[in-house]
Amino acid sequence: FLTDLYVGLAELHRERNDLEAATHQLQKGQEELSGQAAFLGSRARWCMAMARVRLAQGDPGGALELLQEAEGVARRDAFPEWRTPAALKARIWLGQGRLADSLGWAQTQNLSPDDALSYRREFDHITLAKILVAQYRQEQHEAQLQPAHLFLERLQQAAEVGERRGSQIEILLQQSLLYEGQGHSERAFTALEDALHLAEPENYSRLIIDEGQPILKLLKKLKVADARLQVYVHNLLLAFNQQPTDDQPAGSIVQPLIEPLSERELEVLQLVAEGLTNREIAQRLFLAVPTVKGHNRNIYSKLQAQRRTEAIARARDLGLLSD
Repeated sequence: FLTDLYVGLAELHRERNDLEAATHQLQKGQEELSGQAAFLGSRARWCMAMARVRLAQGDPGGALELLQEAEGVARRDAFPEWRTPAALKARIWLGQGRLADSLGWAQTQNLSPDDALSYRREFDHITLAKILVAQYRQEQHEAQLQPAHLFLERLQQAAEVGERRGSQIEILLQQSLLYEGQGHSERAFTALEDALHLAEPENYSRLIIDEGQPILKLLKKLKVADARLQVYVHNLLLAFNQQPTDDQPAGSIVQPLIEPLSERELEVLQLVAEGLTNREIAQRLFLAVPTVKGHNRNIYSKLQAQRRTEAIARARDLGLLSD
């Protein structure tokens, strides 16, 4: 079914935070739906994918309307999907601070942290974990703590055995938030960094951005030594703040790098910023001068710069240079 193909492509673009490309794929999928009136599952999947794009665009109301439609379609189609419209609604409610509504959903689904785990219900169970973490962070009841920790550990083990990277990342993020809610900053940063190490190679974005301000607060404080991870974190921080504000016109927003700098390129860039010549950089790093020039070309290309001063300014905007 072509609609499902377009939905799959849209999900990939949305996860990488390319919302324009995701919307384009979903528009093509919508055109196919007119000839697929009998395939209710495709319609429901399209509504859910578009709802997630709307949510990423800052329109939770529009997202909830689409999920309401998806629920109606799903009821007519039995809809044996691992990701359900109702669970997505519960996640949106959490983001809106509607904890009671999210808890109500979990109760109607008879979900418990003691449930047997399965792939079919993993999305529901991770949603429940998010609710339990949010509940503890809000209410700070010690009795809520151990069940939440044990549940997250079981979920993480199951996702790791099944090699489901996206689920592993989500679970680690929740562990980070739970530790942070306890005041265990070091454990929170360790779990967050573990999540980022899993996320960076595939450039996961929305899984992290959709966690909102609590994760943003941790990201801003996180110190990482790995050069690639530093660039990834900078890009995530920029993606968190792509909407202009009153004191920041649209043209002043710094765009993240499409392709991150390598560790060697970051070393060369730092020495360039310190004012070293190509020959001095070559001597410092035990490289040939032509090799240094090649690194400079790559750096300029990735930073979309024409000269040294422009590259250094761009790198400073991105936070790629140490003080």
